[in-house]
Amino acid sequence: MLNQATLDKMQAMKMSAMAEAFQKQLESTQFAELSFEERLGMLIDNEWTAREQRKLSRRLKGAKLRYPASLEDIDFKTPRGLDRQVILSLGSCAWIGEHHNLVITGPTGTGKTFLACSLAERACRSGFSAHYLRAPRLLQDLAVARADGSYGRLLLKLAKTDLLAIDDWLIAGLKDPERRDLLEIVEDRAERSSTLIATQLPVTAWHEAIGEPTLADAICDRLIHRAHRIELKGTSLRERRSPVRRKGKKTGSG
Repeated sequence: MLNQATLDKMQAMKMSAMAEAFQKQLESTQFAELSFEERLGMLIDNEWTAREQRKLSRRLKGAKLRYPASLEDIDFKTPRGLDRQVILSLGSCAWIGEHHNLVITGPTGTGKTFLACSLAERACRSGFSAHYLRAPRLLQDLAVARADGSYGRLLLKLAKTDLLAIDDWLIAGLKDPERRDLLEIVEDRAERSSTLIATQLPVTAWHEAIGEPTLADAICDRLIHRAHRIELKGTSLRERRSPVRRKGKKTGSG
């Protein structure tokens, strides 16, 4: 009865992993020779691990990554200017802890999105919150939020995220409200959290793409200052891996 009461209390306190481990200890003789401290330590380890796993699952779910990517899956063999040591260094997530930014540029299909998702996934595994979104969707969400009164809440949510990964940055010209929205976001995050930008557009072309010189200066300064840069090169990986293209090469066509 005493053991059942203990199990019930563990469940009531939402310590289900500890309760499950305790039940296993009661049902098995292999734990009999262990000391009280060792058995207690095992119970706490089980509960701690389960809670950390749940936290990670919530972070990954909240990140909304476009791809289920990880640094272990990155292709370093295809020549595209990707330095393994640089990626491993970024994989430590020290740059996020120091509130640095990261800019990934390169032609379409060179793996910018996969790399961004891989680094965001690593951030989640390192205990940071992350969120991935495409710039066009971000601008649309901001416009809707401004109309329905949730603009301030959305800005606060974005500001509190440790790593904000914005893909397809400046793929289209900006309207004046969009420029001002982006400035609000980067201003809130400057030197307080990290922003990852993935784009086809070289950094040297950002100023013109943003449009309004004063706002462009402010946005670029806050993103590029204290930013690491990765410049991918080469042709599209999707084209190289296309089944049609492989078939053509095999038969000698194309």
